[in-house]
Amino acid sequence: MTVSAGVQLEVTVLHLRDVAGAVEGGADRLFLTAGGLSPAPADVSAAVRESDLPLRVMLRLSEHRTTNGGEFSRLVALAEEYVALGAEGVSFGFLDSDLRIDVGTCRALAQALPGVPWTLSRAIDDTLEPARSWRQLAGLPGLDAVHSAGSPRGLDGGYDDLLALAEADPAIAALLVPSGGLRAEMVPWFVRAGVTRFHVEEQVRPGASDKAYVDAGHVRSWRLLLDADT
Repeated sequence: MTVSAGVQLEVTVLHLRDVAGAVEGGADRLFLTAGGLSPAPADVSAAVRESDLPLRVMLRLSEHRTTNGGEFSRLVALAEEYVALGAEGVSFGFLDSDLRIDVGTCRALAQALPGVPWTLSRAIDDTLEPARSWRQLAGLPGLDAVHSAGSPRGLDGGYDDLLALAEADPAIAALLVPSGGLRAEMVPWFVRAGVTRFHVEEQVRPGASDKAYVDAGHVRSWRLLLDADT
């Protein structure tokens, strides 16, 4: 399937049965997670078999934003398995004790996965100095996307600041994938700021419930919205 050349839509999938709705509705990329943590390799394999869309997979073994040597080795092995199964890339993000991006750990994991593109997770929203955090990302190998809502509370709390960052710096706009409660009325403003990728989660599920599967009609509504703003 050909990925859209204009504004792109990434859809979170939690189950194999989410994949068909995302594909039918017009998603450009799938993002597989298990409640914010790494899914089982079998789920990655099933998602890859179900669709030829690019698939990124959450790489996170605990609720913490830090990691240790043993967990780091497990993350590398898991990422290698995901890629071997057909995943296009992964998503991760680490913070240090001062709530800054742990650049060293992020770089080490990226270097352990040469040639594998990755998305910085919403860990960036938990940092104390967002503008500084964005500057810290320069030069990280393989990084080509950043999920962010501008606030731990989601886009309802961080939209204005995040939009201002994107408007002020084309490099931020190029990496940014607004995530965490995106609303339709936010899209045109982000597009005008140079943002070309968007992430939706519960917005494409009936009742905005994780108990409901991704609905093709809901995805299509977002697809039409994004296409109208290009």
